[in-house]
Amino acid sequence: MASLSAARRLARFVTGLSLDAVPPSVTAQATLLTLDTLGNALAAAPEDFGRAVLGVAERLGGVAESTLLGGTARVAAANAVLANATLAHGLDFDDTREDAIVHTGCVAVTTALAAGEAAGAGGRAMLEALIAAVEVMCRVGLAVPGRFHARHFHPTSLTSSFAAAVASGRLYGLDEDQLVHALGICGSQAAGIIESLSEGAWTKRMHPGWGAHGGVIAALLARNGFTGPTRVLEGEHGLYAAFAGGHDPARLDALMATLGKTWELERLTFKPYPCGSIAHPYMDCALKLRTEHAFTPEDIVEVRCRTAAGPLPRLWEPLHAKHRPPNGYAAKFSLPYLLATILVRGRAGLAEFTDAAVRDAEVLRVASRVTYEIDPTIDYPRQFVGDVEVTLADGRRLRERQDRPRGGPAAPLTRAEIEAKFRGNAAPTLPAARADAIVRAVSGLAAAPSLKDLVAALTPENNR
Repeated sequence: MASLSAARRLARFVTGLSLDAVPPSVTAQATLLTLDTLGNALAAAPEDFGRAVLGVAERLGGVAESTLLGGTARVAAANAVLANATLAHGLDFDDTREDAIVHTGCVAVTTALAAGEAAGAGGRAMLEALIAAVEVMCRVGLAVPGRFHARHFHPTSLTSSFAAAVASGRLYGLDEDQLVHALGICGSQAAGIIESLSEGAWTKRMHPGWGAHGGVIAALLARNGFTGPTRVLEGEHGLYAAFAGGHDPARLDALMATLGKTWELERLTFKPYPCGSIAHPYMDCALKLRTEHAFTPEDIVEVRCRTAAGPLPRLWEPLHAKHRPPNGYAAKFSLPYLLATILVRGRAGLAEFTDAAVRDAEVLRVASRVTYEIDPTIDYPRQFVGDVEVTLADGRRLRERQDRPRGGPAAPLTRAEIEAKFRGNAAPTLPAARADAIVRAVSGLAAAPSLKDLVAALTPENNR
């Protein structure tokens, strides 16, 4: 098998995947991922960036075959995922595969839904497509953990087109050779720098949307005979050489060998907070300190965190800028702000990331007292650790450590918690009865002969 290209091995897995061979726990996780992703997208639709990308997708138009989430039009599938995947990732409330640091549902679910609508597929086919997409996306990232970020690229952006090509290619009926070519085409669409984090610009939000858009186009091109390189990942000029500075062939081979045996979908982390998942264990530590000890924000003299070096450019530096994030989106990637909002307010929901909220003087005062030190024992990105010590004016030093984020395999969110998160996210856009209908439709996807019930629940009344 090692003599086969990685793209060939991925394509063979994708074309041979059947829900009958997928463990029930994985299928159940896929429905939770679907519900979580749809809720995140619905919550983002009324936001400024959401209206912007929905407007562009509507203007691009095309065959009216796929639903715009939270929108009022149907457009070509490639244009629908441009908007929908952007929405699903745009609030940073979406799932993460920790080691790879990729967000999967924003691409896999939105592409499977859009292409499934376009192809007239049923729920079973949609689930197979999104499961395949998650497994491929995770492995493409897991082959080079931490290396994309180290070279200033966004891992979700680089891997998203591969996932979308897999999901749409499966639903469009591509054969193995065509899917290999589609994956090869994706390599020339890979892009996505993380400079936006320095000022809270919106481009990170669109990375999975642009990648999903390109992945659908790659599948359509391959179906029409267009070719791509078969060694797109591991080749001399391939993805890993270009964007990661190389890779470990043995690690890549081992990841390919687990296809259909180990399910990355079961290793996803669902987010309790709408911000970068690396920060979540720190936020939980701060919340525990606030809950279990008697002190006020005015009592805080210093907050010192232990961190690996890897997250510094995204969460910590430049420290003076992270102490005063310029807007709500930048605050999602500022650990000083994230800890301060927990220590002052005791929460970090969507309301804590408005532009007005991040100007709160008391929160900024506490944020200015947050600093860090490097802990070389933290095995990032294999570990997302939180370690927070609060020094108080009375001399007390309170410390808390957490070795992993909540929401992952070791400390999963319950189905009830994910459903509650979905309903909270959907509430600004849909009435409760419609949210109930979406929950029912998603829960019954495996047996649904079509996607009509789900699409009807997602579509505004005046567009039916």
